Amino acid sequence: MTDGPTFAPAPRLDHDRYCDEIVEQTRLLRRTLGGTDLSARVPTCPDWSLRELAVHVGGAHRWVHEIVRTRATEEVAEDTAPGFHGPRGGTPDDLDAWLASGAEQLAEALRDAGAAAEVWTWVPQQSSGFWARRMTHETVVHRADASGAAADTTTYRVAADLAADCIEEWLDLLTLASADDPGMHDLRRHAGHSLLLHATDTPEGGSGDDAAWTISLGPAGIRWRRARSSATVTVRGPLTDVMRVLHRRLPPDAGPVEVLGDAGLLHFWLDRTRWA
Repeated sequence: MTDGPTFAPAPRLDHDRYCDEIVEQTRLLRRTLGGTDLSARVPTCPDWSLRELAVHVGGAHRWVHEIVRTRATEEVAEDTAPGFHGPRGGTPDDLDAWLASGAEQLAEALRDAGAAAEVWTWVPQQSSGFWARRMTHETVVHRADASGAAADTTTYRVAADLAADCIEEWLDLLTLASADDPGMHDLRRHAGHSLLLHATDTPEGGSGDDAAWTISLGPAGIRWRRARSSATVTVRGPLTDVMRVLHRRLPPDAGPVEVLGDAGLLHFWLDRTRWA
């Protein structure tokens, strides 16, 4: 269980898999962007066009690459990361090549460093392993943004183990934030209540606990555990879609997702967890 202000995540995936997924999820993002109008607005990130979304992802890859490559022990200014602001050329092909090369460079630096290398992060876990996991899910979630903007949501799917880890990484970060972030302190008004995330398409051979997460609200913050239990409100549906709801990339009353119980608590949770 993740409890209180501590930050001791237990990733489901190993370091090499995260490195592979940074490249693969970027490839899938590039495929979504191919042939689309890059000036189109992104509904789930309304301040951005598709091009700006892509530059955000690729810039983050390059920034973290610089942190890991140099084994930085203090924060690195984003502007100092080579290529952070996007490709030199303005064509879609330039953007595509820039995204691909940035993901490859980041994955290579993370592999060279290994998961335990000490580097600066914005959480107590000061390791390259944190960045491998964070950049994987940064790319997974922004791929959902791009799919929505490109009207390609029917093909957006994430492997079960990756989607489950995406849920858990977000819950780890929210657990940490709930101890310090003023916006999330409002959740303490609902101490004693809970949310259940329940995936209905558990892979064959998986256990019920592997596809369900209970989030408890308490006076000191939030706690979560892998378990299916009674809750104030339940979000149930396909794993990828439950993940998208948690990240506010899918309305909770959309598609095959069901909300059972106190929907008001769910909306309150989603509003207060805009932290990132």
